[in-house]
Amino acid sequence: MDLATILGLAMAWGAVFISLSLEGGKLADLFNVSAFVLVVLGTIGATVIGTSMKTLATIPSIVKSALVINDLDQVEVIDAMVGFAKIARREGVLALEEAANKISNRFMRKGIELVVDGTPSVMVREILETEIVAMQERHKVGETIFSTLGGFSPTLGIIGTVMGLISMLAKLNEPGSMGHAIAAAFVATLYGVGFANLIYLPIAGKLKSKTADEVLAYEMVIEGVMSIQSGDNPRIVETRMMAYLPPALRAEREKTKSVTRVRDKMAA
Repeated sequence: MDLATILGLAMAWGAVFISLSLEGGKLADLFNVSAFVLVVLGTIGATVIGTSMKTLATIPSIVKSALVINDLDQVEVIDAMVGFAKIARREGVLALEEAANKISNRFMRKGIELVVDGTPSVMVREILETEIVAMQERHKVGETIFSTLGGFSPTLGIIGTVMGLISMLAKLNEPGSMGHAIAAAFVATLYGVGFANLIYLPIAGKLKSKTADEVLAYEMVIEGVMSIQSGDNPRIVETRMMAYLPPALRAEREKTKSVTRVRDKMAA
């Protein structure tokens, strides 16, 4: 579970409710069923016009992907590929076939299987890069849906407010109810802007960020696969893949390796 997404949403909405409390408002003041129906269903309807119900039906799985941590960690990718390089160096490339069957990630497994099958290196790179492009296109659908929802939501909120003000102006002969009617009208704008900036757009940004992280991890896999296929020793494989890590993470990994080497020497 990606706690950053859940924590961020909780903090954002918590700030709204805390601010309301500090201003002396009540939570009940923010409840308006008609405004909620207009903003939520209207936003979804406007999005469906530009996409399709089939695409919109994927929203639950898209939200799930935003809440789940990527199964490919950069450091874990390096460790896995170095391990494969050691097996290939010690027992030969064909020995990787058994190891490939134990790989849970489909992309990494395909890369190792292509090497085991003796696929030319140029073709291996082309196949894996095509996989990355296809993955980006699939993920882009989710980003587009939530970006579109975030674009329409404030507009529907304004429409709800205008409708509320029209209804209020039609009752000018009832001055006592004008204050409540104006407040209720602006709840629609709050819903539209709030849902857009505290749900839809953050999720779109999260999906984009997770796609970028996944692409980087996949590129690291390609680099490792190509290095193993070239017969490089494990240290070279690791060095080539370490180039993808940010300096801080690279330094942390080097420090961890140094501590491990010292322990091994003491144990010996």
